[in-house]
Amino acid sequence: MGKVAAAVKVMPNDPDVDLDQLQEDLEQQLPEGAKINGVERDDVAFGLTALIPTVIVPDDAGGTEAVEEAFANVDNVESVSVEDVGRL
Repeated sequence: MGKVAAAVKVMPNDPDVDLDQLQEDLEQQLPEGAKINGVERDDVAFGLTALIPTVIVPDDAGGTEAVEEAFANVDNVESVSVEDVGRL
């Protein structure tokens, strides 16, 4: 079974959210078998910055769904969306 790399855009619910803490919280909520391979920051608007972690997950049924659900349940997360997906 192969692996998939997905860029997942995570929007905080407030411009004042500590992005370093949010990144740690996301890492702690990763489902089994997934890992973060780098995180970018994207200035969106009005002082709001999104985190875009590149997540490596097994290429099986469900794909990034478990990661999206885990990230959506983290405190201070407004929304989660997959920006890009590619096979490794």
